[in-house]
Amino acid sequence: MENEKINSKILKSNYIPTAEFYSQIIDSLQDYSIFTLDNEFIINSWSSGASKIFGYESDEIIGEHFDIIFREEDKQNGIPKNEIETALKEGRATDNRWHICKDKSEFYAYGLVFPLTGIDGALLGYVKILRDLTERKKSEDAIKKYVKDLEDLNTHKESVLAILSHDLRSPLSSIIATTGYLKSNFERMKPDTIKEMLELLYKGSVDELNMLDYLVEWARIKYAAEVFSPRKIELVEYVQKVFDTLNDTASLNTINLHHDIKENTSVFADGKMLLSVIQNIVSNAIKHSLPGGEVAVSAKINDDKIIVQIKDSGVGMSKEIQDKLFTPQVNILSKARIENKGAGIGLLLVKGFLEKNGGEIWVESIEGIGSSFYFTLPLEEPLNKIDCADKIEFDERV
Repeated sequence: MENEKINSKILKSNYIPTAEFYSQIIDSLQDYSIFTLDNEFIINSWSSGASKIFGYESDEIIGEHFDIIFREEDKQNGIPKNEIETALKEGRATDNRWHICKDKSEFYAYGLVFPLTGIDGALLGYVKILRDLTERKKSEDAIKKYVKDLEDLNTHKESVLAILSHDLRSPLSSIIATTGYLKSNFERMKPDTIKEMLELLYKGSVDELNMLDYLVEWARIKYAAEVFSPRKIELVEYVQKVFDTLNDTASLNTINLHHDIKENTSVFADGKMLLSVIQNIVSNAIKHSLPGGEVAVSAKINDDKIIVQIKDSGVGMSKEIQDKLFTPQVNILSKARIENKGAGIGLLLVKGFLEKNGGEIWVESIEGIGSSFYFTLPLEEPLNKIDCADKIEFDERV
């Protein structure tokens, strides 16, 4: 019995793991992609974990250059080459980066590259190890988005309260003061004066109602996500609906409305929001156009989105107004309304609608010549890809 224990110890001390043994260990690490490169950076071995993560089988990937797993922008910026150079210089190179799979999907990984040398010190190639951290990255991005949404929610809440107290309360005070004057002095006032004051009251009341409607819509897109219902819709139909609604107003000011949007040009958006966006911008364009002018709507496709332009030949805007046009600051909104140079809260509503639909808006304008508002919308339903935000630093031991 004692001899058996001694023999066992001798066997254990003399045991040398085989290459097959190490290969089995590497292939058992399914959460890690492990592969090697030759001196020309060609992939010459591929673990089962790499197949699981990237989707390539060994016979599909061996013989390919290792930059096949990098994003196009990373290749253009020389990231694969920089990794190798750093590994040679410092003995290893690490990073956190998005990579491309066989099906063109992306995953986020902690990566390690180091040179592979022989017994004689000759460089045989390189080893690259990637640990899939996509879920961790998504969780962190979700937390960041949640924090940002809370901050935005608080900003919008404060903006709404400021507008309620300033842009609604002040005009309402004037309406109350005017009606009070009429009530006290009606019998001794001239009919023309009464008519003039009533017209002012009517206009002020309509403006207040419009402002309140804007606030309700703004609150709706911020707090009532369940009403958001995007789908694929024909852009030209919505442009024509707006033209039909505003044609009388444009005609009164001899403003010509036209578009050159092709049939079957579709976008992926919420129909009610899109209608509100177009109507708001076109209505403002009519309001600020000079008699005999025109408002033109056009669209062009750029990659996976459409860019819509609404151009007028009106009074235009200063650079100061342009820079602050989409900023929810009550003093800027009030100044724009008083000077009749901007669209006030209406454009904040438009911006909110477009962001909700995955689009954006900007303006180009020259005083005395006119303005062009541009906005984008996706052509198809977005895939909700996670952006590569800030670099994540992970402890290599985890």
